[in-house]
Amino acid sequence: MTTTIKVSDQVRDRLKKQASADGRTLGEQIEYLLELGDRSARFETLRAEIKATPADQLASYHEELNEWATVDR
Repeated sequence: MTTTIKVSDQVRDRLKKQASADGRTLGEQIEYLLELGDRSARFETLRAEIKATPADQLASYHEELNEWATVDR
């Protein structure tokens, strides 16, 4: 199923230019940009959660991380 969306000529032209440069259709470019937005939101949530982690738990995490970094492969 497809639909029509109304965007300014400027936005359409920018999307077409980006899509063309990356070898995508307009629909693929919009989907790509949506995925980038979703990814950005996930990382923002992760950053907020890490910032809210209590110091003792963060220290414990780093200790364990360092222990795993020294395990022979």
